[in-house]
Amino acid sequence: MASTKRKPAPSEEKDRYGKKQKLSKSTLGSTALRQEEPSFPRGGASVLTPLEQKQIQIQAKNDVLFEQSTGEKAPRHEYEDEEVENDAQVLDPTEGPAAKARQKPKTRSKQRTTGLTPKERGVRIEGLSYKRLVPGSLVLGQVSQVNQYDIALSLPNNLTGYIPITSISDGLTHKVDRIADQEGNDIDSGIDDDGSTNKDLDLKSYFAVGQYLRACVVSTEKETAQGTKGKRHIELSIHPGLTNAGLQRSDIVVDSMVQASVKSVEDHGLVMELEVDGGTVRGFMSSKELGAHAEFSQVQVGTVYLCLVTGLSSNGKIVKLSADTQKAGNLKKGSFLTDAPTIDCFLPGTAVECLVSQVTSSGIVGKAMGVLDVTADLIHSGIAASSIDMGRKYSVGDKVKGRIICTFPDAEPRKIGISLLEHVISLHAHPTLRKPEPNNKSPLEALSLSTIVPAAKVVRVEPGTGLLLDVGVKGIRGYVHISRMADGKIESLARDIGPYQVGSIHQARVVGYNYMDGLYIVSMEPKILAQPFLSMEDVQVGQTVNGTIQKVLVNESGIYGIIIAIAEGVTGLVPEIHFSDVHLQHPERKFKEGAPVTARVLSKSAAKRQLRLTLKKTLVNSDGAIWSSYDTLQAGAEAPGTIIKFTSAGAVIQFYGPVRGFLPVSEMSESYIEDPKKHFRIGQVVNVRIVSVDPAEKRMMVSCKAPQSSDINRAEYLQSLVIGSLVSGTVSEKANDETILELQGSGLKAILPFEHLTDGSAQKASSAAKRIRVGQDMKELIVLNKSEGKRLIQLSSKPSLLKAARSGKLVMSFEDIQEGAEVDGYVNNVTPTGVFVHFAGGTSGLLLKTQLSDETLLVPDFGMRRNQSISARVLSVDHAQQRFLLTLKPKLLAKDQGAEQKMSSHVVADGVLTDPVDGISTNIDDFSVGKLTKARITSVKETQLNVQLANGVQGRIDVSEVFDELADIKDRKTPLKSFRPKQDLSVRVLGIHDSRNHRFLPITHRGKAPVFELTAKPSNLSSTDLDILTVDKVQVDSVHLVFVNNVSDASVWVNLSPNVRGRIKALDLSDDVPALNDLMKSFPIGSALKAKVINVDIVNNRLDLSARSASSTRPLTFSGLLPGMILPGRVTKVNERQIIVQLSDKLSGSVNLVDLADDYLKADPTIYEKNQIIRVCVKHVDAPNKKILLSTRPSRVLSSSLPVEDREINALSDLAINDVFQGFVKNVADTGVFVNLGSDITGFVRVSDLSDLYLKDWKSHFEIDQLVKGKVLDVDRSVNHVQMSLKRSHLDKNYKPPLTFNDMTVGQVVTGKIRKVEDFGVFIVVDNSANVSGLCHRTQMADGKAPDPRKLYDEGDVVKAKVLKVDREKKRISFGLKAAFFRSEDDLIEVEKDDASFSDQSDMEDARSEESQVENIEEMLAAEVNNEPDDWEGLDEEQDVNDAADGGVGINGESSVGHIEQGLDAGSFDWSGGLTLTKDQDAQSDTDAEVSQPKKKKKRKAEIQVDRTGDLDAHGPQSVADHERLLLGQPNSSVLWLSYMAFQLQLSEVNKAREIAERALRTIHIREQDEKLNVWVALLNLENTYGTEESLEAVFKRACQHCDSLDIHERLISIHIQSDQHEKADALFTTTLSRHGLSSPSLWLNAATFYLTTLAAPPRAHALLPRALQSLPQHTHVDLTRSFALLEYSSPNGDAERGRTLFENLLSTFPKKLDLWTVYVDAEIKKGDTERIREVFGRVSKGKWKVKQMKFWFGKWAAWEESNGDKVGKERVERLAEEWVRRKAEERGKVE
Repeated sequence: MASTKRKPAPSEEKDRYGKKQKLSKSTLGSTALRQEEPSFPRGGASVLTPLEQKQIQIQAKNDVLFEQSTGEKAPRHEYEDEEVENDAQVLDPTEGPAAKARQKPKTRSKQRTTGLTPKERGVRIEGLSYKRLVPGSLVLGQVSQVNQYDIALSLPNNLTGYIPITSISDGLTHKVDRIADQEGNDIDSGIDDDGSTNKDLDLKSYFAVGQYLRACVVSTEKETAQGTKGKRHIELSIHPGLTNAGLQRSDIVVDSMVQASVKSVEDHGLVMELEVDGGTVRGFMSSKELGAHAEFSQVQVGTVYLCLVTGLSSNGKIVKLSADTQKAGNLKKGSFLTDAPTIDCFLPGTAVECLVSQVTSSGIVGKAMGVLDVTADLIHSGIAASSIDMGRKYSVGDKVKGRIICTFPDAEPRKIGISLLEHVISLHAHPTLRKPEPNNKSPLEALSLSTIVPAAKVVRVEPGTGLLLDVGVKGIRGYVHISRMADGKIESLARDIGPYQVGSIHQARVVGYNYMDGLYIVSMEPKILAQPFLSMEDVQVGQTVNGTIQKVLVNESGIYGIIIAIAEGVTGLVPEIHFSDVHLQHPERKFKEGAPVTARVLSKSAAKRQLRLTLKKTLVNSDGAIWSSYDTLQAGAEAPGTIIKFTSAGAVIQFYGPVRGFLPVSEMSESYIEDPKKHFRIGQVVNVRIVSVDPAEKRMMVSCKAPQSSDINRAEYLQSLVIGSLVSGTVSEKANDETILELQGSGLKAILPFEHLTDGSAQKASSAAKRIRVGQDMKELIVLNKSEGKRLIQLSSKPSLLKAARSGKLVMSFEDIQEGAEVDGYVNNVTPTGVFVHFAGGTSGLLLKTQLSDETLLVPDFGMRRNQSISARVLSVDHAQQRFLLTLKPKLLAKDQGAEQKMSSHVVADGVLTDPVDGISTNIDDFSVGKLTKARITSVKETQLNVQLANGVQGRIDVSEVFDELADIKDRKTPLKSFRPKQDLSVRVLGIHDSRNHRFLPITHRGKAPVFELTAKPSNLSSTDLDILTVDKVQVDSVHLVFVNNVSDASVWVNLSPNVRGRIKALDLSDDVPALNDLMKSFPIGSALKAKVINVDIVNNRLDLSARSASSTRPLTFSGLLPGMILPGRVTKVNERQIIVQLSDKLSGSVNLVDLADDYLKADPTIYEKNQIIRVCVKHVDAPNKKILLSTRPSRVLSSSLPVEDREINALSDLAINDVFQGFVKNVADTGVFVNLGSDITGFVRVSDLSDLYLKDWKSHFEIDQLVKGKVLDVDRSVNHVQMSLKRSHLDKNYKPPLTFNDMTVGQVVTGKIRKVEDFGVFIVVDNSANVSGLCHRTQMADGKAPDPRKLYDEGDVVKAKVLKVDREKKRISFGLKAAFFRSEDDLIEVEKDDASFSDQSDMEDARSEESQVENIEEMLAAEVNNEPDDWEGLDEEQDVNDAADGGVGINGESSVGHIEQGLDAGSFDWSGGLTLTKDQDAQSDTDAEVSQPKKKKKRKAEIQVDRTGDLDAHGPQSVADHERLLLGQPNSSVLWLSYMAFQLQLSEVNKAREIAERALRTIHIREQDEKLNVWVALLNLENTYGTEESLEAVFKRACQHCDSLDIHERLISIHIQSDQHEKADALFTTTLSRHGLSSPSLWLNAATFYLTTLAAPPRAHALLPRALQSLPQHTHVDLTRSFALLEYSSPNGDAERGRTLFENLLSTFPKKLDLWTVYVDAEIKKGDTERIREVFGRVSKGKWKVKQMKFWFGKWAAWEESNGDKVGKERVERLAEEWVRRKAEERGKVE
């Protein structure tokens, strides 16, 4: 819209006033209209400018001269009006007289000759429509729906537009861009720059339904899809730059409306962006001007408001705004435009006062301020919603107030559309949406979508447009367009006649509601009335629906889903597991697009607009109850459900909606089930019964067992069973390490572990277990524990426990524990810190290792095992924490206790010393700074000497305070090796040692047990002037004697003095590079070095030093690098393409594949490890791009004399035609392959030069970084182009050309691959041939009945064939695959050789074994040949799916026999990888062939055997060849590789399993990181179980280099914990926290859980939280502290009081975080302390919260009181809630 100010043209001015005079003579004239004056003139001046007056005078003079000279009347000018009757005709074309007047020939002739201007034709009343919307139009709309990525805006006249998330404001667009950038860069921090969480923006927090906004039309297009009718789409923008277009600073006046976005949120208001005058005008909105329904604290940057201008600054650059709709919509107080500098001020949303100039049946016409035409159509004039006639409600000359709702950019003269509807004028929602009346419903609540109104009454007929209906809702009418009144076309409508006349009754259906018009959108079309669903909301979960298949979803693995249309615009998805009750092998044959189906609704998601359906007949036809909500479920109910997941303890069952149930293994069947996957499958429908349900926690446990009447008796018996009582039972089952018994008299199952059969050794328990038989009766069994929920009973027959039970000394609860008592129990767990001892009833005590004998401390696991009997004494009891400690040490006598207590106290009162070493000092105060005294060494450490000055007075001598010079040290790696305990030394006192900060303090800081810092340097002993070294005294380039204090991966920390520490980077430690690869070995802690200071940072108290030679300590800069320099570097990154080497802090370079080795076969970047120090040679320095190319070739780095297999190519001059070079594939393009020959030299190989053979899919034969060998064909130095060839014919002089058609002879045996499979046979491509192929007919595939080729072979299968016929004329070859063709011994040997070619892991013994299997194929399959059905093609699809009897053929036609047991369990790791070929890998079963063997010879007696050719399907691969065959098809599958490793481990071939793992890591593609990770974890498990610590460490380091280091650390920790290697897990936790503790909050929480729960070491767990808060970013502190607090509540060794303290600290900082309060009270609820729970609830109820928050809180409180069974408490909560509501209402009343 133009933004220029214009003055009315003279013709327009004259037209205005001339028309005013003429209208006074007509029937349309009125006094008010005649007296109306424009609002612009002020001060009584003329409305015409001097220039306009001059123009009028000149024109009048010319008219007079024209009439005098010609005698004719002067022609009309554009400022003159037509006659009154012509005005009436144009303004109301529906009036009769006017229509007749237009039919006069003279009038039409005059109009054609003179040409009427738009101004002369009058103002036409036009409603807003899709055709009239043009880009740039401005329109007022109301938010009707807020979606995830756009906003739906209701527009006038039943239009709806959509605002994309990027067309709202700059602030919101910037947030979207930041999120997109973060996701693109894989940034997982989750924090934006402003601290907001990195997640999808929720537009509902920016906009509300019913909010008014001004929008600019961006485009009006039709969305078209293939085969569907185009749908109109209106794209809008509410960006202030577009919606305020045309406004200048001077155009903004008080009471006008502008659109503004929030630029920033300040303390007292909002800074708003108007995008006016290039952004020079800003707005400010006070926090009080947001309105009653907006919270200032919830406002976000980027939110857009339609604002009322309430004030301006003196210069007009600051505009005061208000978004309060009560203020902007109150036109009685003058919130409408009264002054307008230009017509650009008239924008949608602004309220204006208009003078009515014309009233018609279709609307009204008027003028705003006397200059601008305005129109209000039928709907927005207010007539549509009332029964009052237009002429009775409005009269010409009336002044009405309305709100501008649209502009018409193409209209001439310019006009605007206004609305006179009450809710639009007041900027409120429709009256039924207002809030003051509590029972007032919204329009969609009063009449929801899809509702059918049986008797809708026609109240108004608009011919050619539609009908207005009374739908039964007061104040709201329904509108039906003429196109939606019937299925066919309706030609015309009449008010008084016809089926749709006023007063007629019709059936209608609500299809929408328009907020701006205040009308229901209804349809009377029969097809709409009959349609079952109009939207997804109409569909109910569990409902049976009919539909048609709209689309079948296909990916690389096949069909994974089906889209079903159940109504127009309503579709649902059927997942793969819900296709059928059985697994369909070929679902594409059953499901065709357009086919009708019957389905049942599983769930629907309104947010995602998704429906999930099922086609399973058992669910669709089921009459069972629909379980769609936990609230309606009760124990004992039965219904079918679908298995969707297996866990170690059972299966997850899916029902309808969000309802899920857990099916434990014990409830799957009456018999024992070891592995549920063997009996059930994913997607199977099972009938279950609810055992228990918890609606609050949304948990449910179900059972497949049939309900029995004895269940109630069993439950009662279990409840009455007493812990410690004696029972009898019958052995029903024996497992690996326990016995299952059935208790006599109840039928309940109980567990008796073998270790609980006796008190003796493990061998004795094993012998006792062997004597137990199924069915045996066992008596006098003691009940140790029971779980009523799980129906689990644990028994024991240990004599020690039976004796304690008979004597009444059996511990059954904590109350039975008494300090000093002797108790009998059994070992439950052994940790590095102690032993957990269990008793009856789940009571547990801790036996610390300090309370064990010295002999047991030297034995692994203290010589104890789980469930071992133990008798101990109670050492101490903590009644508050319900804990107690045990001891195995004998009880001390009284005198021994006194002596021990006396020894523990050394320092006598008043500081008096006993037995001083120097024999002189008497008081501790004698040890002042500088005092020379004697000290006795008590222990020697790597970095210090611990000494004693007197009894109870300790001291330390740092290693830096022992020697003056490096020459004084005999052994530099262990300087303190020459000192011995009890040796006396002369020392001088320096101060008091501060162990927390690793420094010493003055004597005044002495505590209760001081440790003196001493020096033994000869120089300090001989001099009384102590010159203590501090950081400020250290100078750059000074040399010091330093001692290693700590060693990390990249540096070592050294001590210059007890107070001064420094760092030496690994590259600066030594000139000897090999010594830098193992810093701990080369520079152990305590070792001495001579180092030079290179940097001093006094502010951070940090020193950087170097121990290299003087010539090597010069700083390395980019400009100082020269090609050929040999430098040490540290490897910082390793991948399969290159390594990155760090030369200094600021310099790093890369070593590419071509620069790794002189022999490319040895160029493997993975041999390097992260942080490894290597020698590199600078190859090239790219100064402009700041890049450094390095080389590790021995010929460069070591000046090696070894031959260079692959010489360096640095320029094109190094290449010559016909030279043969090796290189690495750089890129695989459509035109060929690019090969990297050198750093900047690349060769190109055309597709035709790739191979002598025909390659159908040639790209699959090449991958990036693959080593290839080629010959140079051409070198073009002008264009830097090198052309190569990889053909063997170009490289090998002895090359044999591939087989051709002429080489084929009858009887020849060849190998090949299946190229294509048809019903009549298969086409075979011969290996090593020039694409020679032929046909094997189905009759030549097997010796018996011709099989179905599609079931036998797939494309790509490797086969061995015999040439049966060669037709030279037609170029055809016939092959045979029958086993009879290959019966000779030579063929069998050849088959075995082929098998060996598929596996480089097999040996000769495997080959002989497989050869014997081949020889016996005939006998193995003989029995099944005669039993096969005659009609193989008669099987339907479901039979085909469930057919498990089909045989399998290997790659070369072999069938392997055997059974592979389940994978080894090493550290709870699933070696088999969950491989179950029968159910999970149907694709593999498809490749197996169905074989029919020929009949046996009569002279050979055939022994009937079972056909085991299907074992590969039923039991998985059974040999090396089977695994290799599977891996050919899926080389990137970690599942297959792990199965292969497990197979080798079953054969005790550990080394072969390692080799397979290494092969897998080389084979799996670099992009398959998850698959490689699985192999690395398997290799770690293997080394942990079968390897040594060194081999495990080596694999661990390599895994950290290739995978995420933190992930590998956590996996190895888990392995250690699962294998009960807690000490290793503890050490690895320490290392991992030091390396990755800065970025992983979960790591700290896992460590705390391990220390607190597994190790039972609360102090160690408590010490982690302060460290974590210091290490992690600030934004993680709240969640981490909350998790630590919850851990204290949930852990058996936790301290609930400590958890409360952590919560209270958090809440003192964040008192308004209701989620914290919720977590806090939930933790207390689980703890069960009623008083504390009520206290927390009460504290929150006293705070200032929002209504929604308090509604939730009081509801939660009342629910708890009700569940607690306290009716009085619930009533008290209700009274408090009522009081809070009353108090809140009073506060609002005061504010108003």
